[in-house]
Amino acid sequence: MIRRVLATLCAPLLATIAVTAVTAVSAAPAQARACQIDHYCVTTFYSDGTYTTVVGQLYEDCAGNRSMWGTRGYPVFVETPC
Repeated sequence: MIRRVLATLCAPLLATIAVTAVTAVSAAPAQARACQIDHYCVTTFYSDGTYTTVVGQLYEDCAGNRSMWGTRGYPVFVETPC
């Protein structure tokens, strides 16, 4: 009887925790990958998954210097050999 009561009380709590964890993980945009040595890389960040509004860019030159403007969001990464 105690097991049935605990199962009845714990099931909704576990479901709530699972939904919250999945929402928190899937809501965060992906991070940009690292630029390889001797490559020029541009990562363009968009506001959402429709990729229509640019909110920032990250530039990495062949010497490894980095500059960024705006904010991070959903990334599109382009890598070109030097």
